Amino acid sequence: MKYAIIGAGPAGIEAASVLAAHGKEVTLFEKAPSPLKNIADKAFLFPNFAPADEMVQTLDKKLQNELITVLYDTEITDLSRVALTGTVESYGDYAATMPQSSFAIPSEWKLTDAKGHTYFANKVLVTTGYTPFDAHRKEELGYGIYKGIHTSIEMEKMIRHKLFFLMIRRPPRRIVFLQCVGSRDEKSGNHYCSKVCCVTAVKQAIEVKKLLPNTDVFVFYMDLRMWGQGFEEMYRQSQETYGVRFVRGRISEASGTFDGRVQIKAEDTLMGLPMKMTTDLLVLMVGMEASEGTRQIGHSCNICGDYGFIHTIDPHLQDNLTSHKDLYAAGTCKRPMSLTDSVNDARAAALAMLDS
Repeated sequence: MKYAIIGAGPAGIEAASVLAAHGKEVTLFEKAPSPLKNIADKAFLFPNFAPADEMVQTLDKKLQNELITVLYDTEITDLSRVALTGTVESYGDYAATMPQSSFAIPSEWKLTDAKGHTYFANKVLVTTGYTPFDAHRKEELGYGIYKGIHTSIEMEKMIRHKLFFLMIRRPPRRIVFLQCVGSRDEKSGNHYCSKVCCVTAVKQAIEVKKLLPNTDVFVFYMDLRMWGQGFEEMYRQSQETYGVRFVRGRISEASGTFDGRVQIKAEDTLMGLPMKMTTDLLVLMVGMEASEGTRQIGHSCNICGDYGFIHTIDPHLQDNLTSHKDLYAAGTCKRPMSLTDSVNDARAAALAMLDS
């Protein structure tokens, strides 16, 4: 039995590890030259602020298994079901165990990469993950136009490598976080919640205050959605211990000032009043979108669901199963998830592959 996993993120690696622990040989395909692209530059993980490097190292160790083969720089662009060649008689015991009327020619999955190479597997798990929303699409927020406007992905790198002074060349007096950039947004076409942006803003705000205790930090939000265990406590701690201020409102426009700062126009929706504010850094909390790899696989197998994510049979008891036999999905290729949820979902998918 050949097992294949498309995508070497946390979900793909965790699923491969579970399959290998059950004695199964697994081939893991990754289009990048290294694994764990979406967490490699993270600083700390919520809610316990564990160093992201610890997670990366733990997952890397799981790849050091003789039953797991990883093919880097290998982008799977097409996935199709193909019948095995031969006659009914040539399948021997397989055919003999089935009534002639119900016998079907065995088939397997054909995986084709961007270079035209083909691979074959009996069972395939899709873990192609997500891509961050491109903030350039929100022109009114000035990303890529004015200095001092960055995404939450870039902010994570700034925290990890302590690049604040390099980026703005002076101690920041104020930093503003804006929630729901590319999520719950009719203009961008994404009506769904990306689930982790709220808690990521709270985490990053606390990290900023630890590094720069004299900097004022504001978080602009529509609604705060603290989904997981310990998240609500982080939110309270950010206010009570670190003095982070939360403003219920939307920023309608951001522009540069003559002295290199950022001026924002917003509305305080609790007070019902317009407001202006000047900040050294504006951080856009970008949501999750289906990755290009997720969209390609989804379209090639006709399992593409809402917003380009992979569609599974049922969100409750068959959430790792697709409409095709022996084709499974796990992690953020299905919908936005936290890292914890993605890893747990991958374990469930691996067990579903073993059970069927």
